[in-house]
Amino acid sequence: MSAIADSLEEFAIGYLFNENLVESLDDVINIDIDGTEINVEIDDKLLKNNQTVLCSDSAGGWRTKINDVKKVNSSLEVTSGELIARIEELKNNAKIWQATGGTHVAGLVYKNKFIVKEDVSRHVAVDKVIGYGLLNGFDLSNSYVIYSGRMPADMVIKITRVGIPLLASNAAPAYSGYKIAEKGDVTLVGFIRGQRFNVYNNLGRVIFDK
Repeated sequence: MSAIADSLEEFAIGYLFNENLVESLDDVINIDIDGTEINVEIDDKLLKNNQTVLCSDSAGGWRTKINDVKKVNSSLEVTSGELIARIEELKNNAKIWQATGGTHVAGLVYKNKFIVKEDVSRHVAVDKVIGYGLLNGFDLSNSYVIYSGRMPADMVIKITRVGIPLLASNAAPAYSGYKIAEKGDVTLVGFIRGQRFNVYNNLGRVIFDK
């Protein structure tokens, strides 16, 4: 995988959850990081119980075939003003992107906390912020991810698997991402540019400022 060699523990945790390899932090027995090599030992109870582990590749090929999407239960509400402010804050915190234009940036918002990670891969950037939230006790059902990049099925499935109810971006949702959002009752907010954006699915989670 291509990844910037920072926040690798967070990346490993986020990846394990987002790829449906573990169900809780208790399933992670050990993580050993040696330079850029990550070795993870997990509880193999899912395999012992002959349950199917629905993994998915980074290009989204397998994700497009996954139909078992659990609905996200959440009472989260976000104001339009906050979303517009957060996308600007996200850009301001994207130091590598500002210097090179060669990275994606993802942010996880929980209450007054805003965690930002950059990476060459938008998937890895999202894995890192989700991993941070899991390791630090964030209630992901009352959090949301805002990031740079399109919103296809492979990205929206990451969000549903950890129970995050809203994904926001300055870019567009794909049709495949919208269909997963419908199944998982996830809200997508796209094209956040200037003072406008579009909301897709479960519009009630976004409160428009008067």
